[in-house]
Amino acid sequence: MANLETSLKEAMTIEGAIGVALVDYGSGMALGSLGDGAELDLNVAAAGNTDMVRAKMRTMEMLNLHDNEIEDILVSLTNQYHLVRPLATKNGRGLFLYLALNRGRANLAMARHHLKRIEAGLEV
Repeated sequence: MANLETSLKEAMTIEGAIGVALVDYGSGMALGSLGDGAELDLNVAAAGNTDMVRAKMRTMEMLNLHDNEIEDILVSLTNQYHLVRPLATKNGRGLFLYLALNRGRANLAMARHHLKRIEAGLEV
């Protein structure tokens, strides 16, 4: 099991990583983050993506999709990918990992795989 700081550092080694944060979607607060603040304000991203996660959770509830869980949410921008991965672990409920990637340098499939592995090892 890896602690938060180690997990965030590992996420920043993903090819194309711009920034990463662990976010509490109850409050919208980043519990930890790493990245170049000049390119992306991770606190604003944490709060904004919280709204998206909450909306998707509500939609799934209204559709009675109780036997499904969100693996990840992808937002494709012209120059970036934004990955949101709600934690599925017992201690991670109510949290999500947010990863911003430079689209020109990232391999999306590998980034998703790597983020899933980080989630599995993250000790919250």
